Amino acid sequence: MKKYHVVFFAFLLTSVISAKEIHVSKAGNDTGSGTAEFPLLTIQAAARMAQPGDIITVHKGVYREHITPIRGGESEKRRIIYRAAPGEKVEIKGSEVIASWARFSGTVWKASISNELFDNYHPYKDLIRGDWFVDKGRIHHTGEVYLNGKSLWEMELLEKVLHPQAVPDRWDSMGSLYTWYCETDTENTYIYANFHDANPNEELVEIHVRPACFYPDSTGINFITVKGFHMSQAATQWAPPTAEQVGLIGTNWSKGWIIEDNVIRNSKCAGITLGKYGDEFDNTSANSAEGYIETVKRALDRGWNKENIGSHMIRNNTIYDCGQVGICGSLGGVFSTIENNNIYNIWTKRQFTGPETAGIKIHASIDMLIKGNRVVNTGRGIWIDWMAQGARITSNLCYHNDLQDFYAEVNHGPYLVDNNLFLSLCSVWDMSQGGAYVHNLMAGKLNMSPHSRVTPFQEPHSTEIAGYHELLAGDYRFINNLFVRGSNVNAKQADPEFETRKQYGLEDFGLQAFNGSELPTRAEGNVYLNGASTFENEINPLELTYNPKVQIEETDAGIFLSMILDKQVDKMTNPFVTSELLGSAAISGQAYVHPNDTQIIIDTDFLGNKRKRKNPTPGPFEVSGGGKQRLKVSDLSVSIDEETVRKWSEPYRNLHHYPDHVIPAQPNIQGYEGLITSKAIDP
Repeated sequence: MKKYHVVFFAFLLTSVISAKEIHVSKAGNDTGSGTAEFPLLTIQAAARMAQPGDIITVHKGVYREHITPIRGGESEKRRIIYRAAPGEKVEIKGSEVIASWARFSGTVWKASISNELFDNYHPYKDLIRGDWFVDKGRIHHTGEVYLNGKSLWEMELLEKVLHPQAVPDRWDSMGSLYTWYCETDTENTYIYANFHDANPNEELVEIHVRPACFYPDSTGINFITVKGFHMSQAATQWAPPTAEQVGLIGTNWSKGWIIEDNVIRNSKCAGITLGKYGDEFDNTSANSAEGYIETVKRALDRGWNKENIGSHMIRNNTIYDCGQVGICGSLGGVFSTIENNNIYNIWTKRQFTGPETAGIKIHASIDMLIKGNRVVNTGRGIWIDWMAQGARITSNLCYHNDLQDFYAEVNHGPYLVDNNLFLSLCSVWDMSQGGAYVHNLMAGKLNMSPHSRVTPFQEPHSTEIAGYHELLAGDYRFINNLFVRGSNVNAKQADPEFETRKQYGLEDFGLQAFNGSELPTRAEGNVYLNGASTFENEINPLELTYNPKVQIEETDAGIFLSMILDKQVDKMTNPFVTSELLGSAAISGQAYVHPNDTQIIIDTDFLGNKRKRKNPTPGPFEVSGGGKQRLKVSDLSVSIDEETVRKWSEPYRNLHHYPDHVIPAQPNIQGYEGLITSKAIDP
């Protein structure tokens, strides 16, 4: 026994001694040793050197690289950690600076770029494509052009660069006047861009060169941590669920990554991906459910299980200005946590579209926790699609999403949606069965849609398929929610997908759409305000006609929610929600429990405050007494980038509400030059 202890101690000592810190600096050299005194120049050189247990510390500066980790760690305790040096701003960019522009015509400039710049990947030849991609009748390249960090709009014709037209129904209508177009031949690429009053040779102009910023070439690169970087400007391809999903940063079919405290922006398509591997069957599903079932079967043959795949932690990141999706994952995100991320301004240009667009879009969110995220101006907020079994969506703040805040598609449950603030015009579209909605505030419409597709369900806490079932709709639980017919948050919001949802089923503010579901639905202890529709045969409902005036305030001190609560709400006799109360999903047979099979107890509210065991308050906040409530729901303040875009776009938002108001073909752009803030050239 003593000999065993000596050997084990020697092993631990060897592990600690072998771990080292590798330094990277803009003043370094890749022939260096990687010490603090002799740092490396590139992060990729450090990736080649790093072994399990090592820490790669990157010092301030701009690193124009696509980092492809060569190897991963061995375990949770022996990871390879990539981190920005504490207190230093480290940028990783998939772009290069272009400073050789010649005036072409008026405010349009032209750059002639040797194709040698693009090495083995050419974003101005590579077209966006893939399953479920909708090009809207034109071509789109994975390349992009940036003026002082702000992306321009690609045009398919040079004429549209020479004579730009403002797009009226976009978040950044005035930005749509800043346009670009490209042509290529065997030797050169030619980019034409309308910079208006800016001289591109005096500003910072960058173009996409690399397909990602941090993404491994191989699968199975496990136990990586990426912490504290500013990553931007990658020529990412469309990320459908049937193909390899390459993000600006992505895990590529691996296990145990931690992606935290990063700023991720300006991805042509996807920000963070937790996706599947690539193979010869990529994009061959014929956009069908049957095709995706075959994708799932092949994944099981490739070792899709808890031992090999998933269990990632994605937390405390700021993700914005991505053309398709903030965070997505098909199959590769199982057993993962997505927590406390600030996701906004996703899919705002809408020059291309498809079903894979959202703030967070996950296929197979098996035993996944999606918690505490702010998801704003993303089209769809949070979308769980196929095999959301054991998923929990809790304490998220969603508003200004013009499709839905939460969309559950073709799942069989159980999935638990609790303590969320869903404040957009459409709060929930549920095309699934087996969902439990508990203690939420929903100030938008709700829709239930049965569907003919047959989709799989799993063995409890596993990827193994237990069976297949059609979508009958129902088997829902609605307990202790607050439903409001509209709010100040969504009063002027457009609903571009109303007709689409309407053809699938009923919808209304409240639970009218869920009456008469084929599988039995249970409702208890819900509050209906300002005319929100009630559920038939509900236990202990409360219906009040007043308008609670739900409002969001974005301030320098954080984000606040205000609303008026009647004293009658505080006097209700409501159940304390536990796994025992929720039971099991009808189709999968799995109980509403934690991934380790322990009981779920909804004993805290959105803010983390303890709930009363007797008569907990309906909605996401445990409050006592009536009157106006003003609660801090996020420590975040609106970012400078978000404020800037809003400042110049506000006069053009929601114009589809006012058909008599027409944007002129070329509106006055005076003031937009405020976005051009620096004459500094990239270091």
